[in-house]
Amino acid sequence: MTAPSTALFTDRYELTMLEAALRDGTAARRCVFELFTRRLSGGRRFGVLAGTGRLLSLIRDFRFDDDELRFLRDHRVVDAATLAFLQDYRFTGSVRGYREGELYFPGSPVLTIEGTFAEAVVLETLALSVMNYDSAVATAAARMAIAAGDRPLAEMGSRRAGEHSAVAAARAAFIAGFGATSNLEAGRAWGIPTMGTAAHAFTLLHDSEEDAFRSQIEALGTGTTLLVDTYDIPTGVETAIRVAGTGLGGVRIDSGDLPIVAAEVRAQLDELGAAGTKITVTSDLDEYAIATLAAAPVDAYGVGTSLVTGSGTPTAGMVYKLVARQDHDGSWVSVAKASADKSSKGGRKAAFRMLDHGTATQELIVVSDGFEAIETAVEHPDARALQVPLIEDGRIDAAYEGAAGVADARAHHARVREELPVRALALSRSDPAIPTVYMEAE
Repeated sequence: MTAPSTALFTDRYELTMLEAALRDGTAARRCVFELFTRRLSGGRRFGVLAGTGRLLSLIRDFRFDDDELRFLRDHRVVDAATLAFLQDYRFTGSVRGYREGELYFPGSPVLTIEGTFAEAVVLETLALSVMNYDSAVATAAARMAIAAGDRPLAEMGSRRAGEHSAVAAARAAFIAGFGATSNLEAGRAWGIPTMGTAAHAFTLLHDSEEDAFRSQIEALGTGTTLLVDTYDIPTGVETAIRVAGTGLGGVRIDSGDLPIVAAEVRAQLDELGAAGTKITVTSDLDEYAIATLAAAPVDAYGVGTSLVTGSGTPTAGMVYKLVARQDHDGSWVSVAKASADKSSKGGRKAAFRMLDHGTATQELIVVSDGFEAIETAVEHPDARALQVPLIEDGRIDAAYEGAAGVADARAHHARVREELPVRALALSRSDPAIPTVYMEAE
């Protein structure tokens, strides 16, 4: 069965630009577009790239079928010549970029899209909508994972996002260090472990808290986690152990002054002989709240609203800009926006992470005014090349898609996060952890 088209997940001006370019003959000019961020949103010290695997699949399905063409014709979005072009549209260009899960900094060329103007410009909105949201969530998730240390994190924010965004958020969070999600579609689509036991409604359904606990234990066994704060927490803890025994898997706390409550619950569990019963806390956590719980006897965290909204930074602030194009004679010309506070750096680029004994010191970006290969322009034992081919002549590298791609991105992120300097691990607003340095290709 053919997947639904993604072609209308775009802004109208992409197609009006296309129409004008087809009319004046510039649509076939070879171009290089670049996706990057001028600054790290929210005063973050680093960014985490996510969404690449999703975007590749969406590009595969970017086509104009009868329904899409009918809509464009009926609403007079573009003329007949443009409709004829779109009818046969398939992206046949190439895309290079940072691997999913990679860290990025201001100016990092996280995606480089090469093709004709006509086929590359129409991907702008789709690329930005995916990469901006997923990267914002992944960056927030990485900060939470750093704050949590070795304690596991579960994503549970589906009810605070759109249905498709919820699945994307679970995926991005898993790449950046979360260990599970409450979202079943994310589990099915991306191979993420799922978790979940009961909400307060289940306790309120029953005649007593004890009845609810007995029902859950009978259904799920003593290894389950019981929610103990529907009424009185000490009473809930006592009832939980009395019903399940000292082998109860865990209790969840979703309210109160969490550091104090967690300490009280731990003391009560130990006194009752349930030293092995773990404590999970939820209740509007973010990276700052998680950090304040570092010394508390908490075993795991469940994070919802702050995660799926990027913890106050819901977009990565990425832009999609034309940086080079062919001239009339076939030569390549670097182009760049020069507006105040929104300038960009023209030219095709290759990116390298400079390291000192395994610690990142610099984001080195080599710029070429021409179009020669510059991916190996830096020959240094401590320079790690950051870009890989994702699409070549329209052929997508399927290794970056699906559940396998997510698992690979998660592993890659865990590796590269070890390169961060110590100052990058702080949660306060600051300049990027490492500088971005540009070098002209020789």
